[in-house]
Amino acid sequence: MLERFRRAKETEIAALAALSAGGAMPRPFAGTRPSFIVSLKAKTPPAVIAEYKRASPAKGDINLAVTPEQAAKAYADAGAGAISVLTEQKYFKGDITFLERMAGPGLPLLRKDFILHPLQLDRTAAGPASAVLLIVRMLDDPMLQTLLRRCRKLDLEAVVEVFDQEDLQRAQAVDASIIQVNNRNLDTLRVDLDVSRRLAAFKRSNEFWITASGISCREELTGLLNLGFDAALAGSALMESDDPGQGLTLLLQGRKTDA
Repeated sequence: MLERFRRAKETEIAALAALSAGGAMPRPFAGTRPSFIVSLKAKTPPAVIAEYKRASPAKGDINLAVTPEQAAKAYADAGAGAISVLTEQKYFKGDITFLERMAGPGLPLLRKDFILHPLQLDRTAAGPASAVLLIVRMLDDPMLQTLLRRCRKLDLEAVVEVFDQEDLQRAQAVDASIIQVNNRNLDTLRVDLDVSRRLAAFKRSNEFWITASGISCREELTGLLNLGFDAALAGSALMESDDPGQGLTLLLQGRKTDA
């Protein structure tokens, strides 16, 4: 699957390269970006990043009826610390314009996509996203370092995603400060919360850790936070609800979601 995701970004990167060569890249965002990590640290545990995800390769269409604006307001009202926005088009039916459409409530936005080239970061920085996802397994070490440097220059917070201990060692070798452990292996699409449970022992004191995927109830959420995770990202379990905001409320209150 990761190779399919990589190929799906070729057209986007080529289009951005053409814009850059012609001096037509969008200008940097002129507004204020709320800090992703500060917002999450300010939340009384549990701090949850609520995700807007319309579809996925594992589940197909999830919830196409809820608009970006509706989801952003619902998540803000329910107490999310930040919002993760799927912008990948082919497999997740996202769009980069969703970022602008979800900025109204003022929560920090994480652009969740397959970032492979610095020009994608330049395009991200033209909008209101506070943070961007970098997936270790899709990047060699020189490119990972290049993208991290570019994020710092653009004032974007980098959420560095890992799937196993080898990924984690590479993330820590480049001093990633925000590490997201994905319980869903994007090669196989299999979800296993034990991924987070195993890796928790390797967390360093200066790192902010997020556990992502497969969390559908407060018991699972609390258990992972008790292992040292600082925040959790919930996506499908919320979006499968008719009202994603209500799904987040149920998760935070300790009642089982519909997912």
